[in-house]
Amino acid sequence: MALPACLLVFTFLILPFFMAFGLSLTNQRLVSPNPTEFVGLDNFKKMLGVSFLIIEPEMDEAGHIKLDNEGNPIYPRVRNFTRNQEDFPQFYKKREWFQLGLQDGKVLVVLSQDVVFLKALANTMLFALVVCPVQAGLALFLALLINQPLRGINIFRTIYFAPVVISMVVVSMLWRFIYDGQNGLLNTLMQMFSFGLFEPIDWLGNTSTALPAIMAMSVWQGVGFHMVIWLSGLQTIPLSHYEVARIEGATRWQTFRYVTWPSLRNTAILVMVIITMQAFTLYPQIQVMTRGGPLDSTQSLVFQAVIRGYEKQDISGGSAISVILFLLVLSISLFQRYLTREKN
Repeated sequence: MALPACLLVFTFLILPFFMAFGLSLTNQRLVSPNPTEFVGLDNFKKMLGVSFLIIEPEMDEAGHIKLDNEGNPIYPRVRNFTRNQEDFPQFYKKREWFQLGLQDGKVLVVLSQDVVFLKALANTMLFALVVCPVQAGLALFLALLINQPLRGINIFRTIYFAPVVISMVVVSMLWRFIYDGQNGLLNTLMQMFSFGLFEPIDWLGNTSTALPAIMAMSVWQGVGFHMVIWLSGLQTIPLSHYEVARIEGATRWQTFRYVTWPSLRNTAILVMVIITMQAFTLYPQIQVMTRGGPLDSTQSLVFQAVIRGYEKQDISGGSAISVILFLLVLSISLFQRYLTREKN
């Protein structure tokens, strides 16, 4: 009876993973006349390899720092190092990721051969770091609100859960109109409540607001699903526990801390694991709303895997990203399980 399901799992989950791991060790392309070659860990080194360059301000003949018209120190161009193979082979063909100021006017420049991947990795980590606790906490708050024996409470449960049944693609298209920089609903409401003082913002066209805007939309869309999970956990807590707490004179906060939260331990583990996996598979929002822009500020690991594997026909690169994503999610899930383990 279990054989058909096992065959499906093996064919579409287990086998593709091992194929992806094998392809990540080659230079395989989707369509190429050149034969496939084994390159080992070169794909991973290219993606994860980072170099550090320290540059100092330029000096004049008198030994003083050169200043521009605005009084800022003048530094040598980074391309002087990244395009000079003879003198700086360790920086050759690498691109600047970001800069950090050091003491004595020095600047630390972080270089990489694959800056887009590192941006995608950083964006995905930041997305998960923000969305996971916010979505879990908001879902628990909503579950506590609707876990009341009140008339008409099912209406609120339906309203909170409604966004979950809508496709993420449809939700992304709707929120793209809401975030529109000209006639978007959000800008219109902000101008109305500020009596015209608010200046419209292109939420998805600004590097500082694009990713937070996607975070807000993702939290709104998925909070109802996790609310239902929290609610199922709340309804398994015996009412006698709350009666004892009330007899002992416990406040609402003490009741939640010593009765509700300990009883939700297993539910919390499930919610955090699910949210983490969903957060790291960030793709449809990026595909529909920003396509990774502006200036790669909303790149994600899954989006990069799809772009490289199919649009750029770099199957080996897309497979390497998939392997990195799998190991990353597995490590975080095991770490979460370790933190929430039962202790004697």
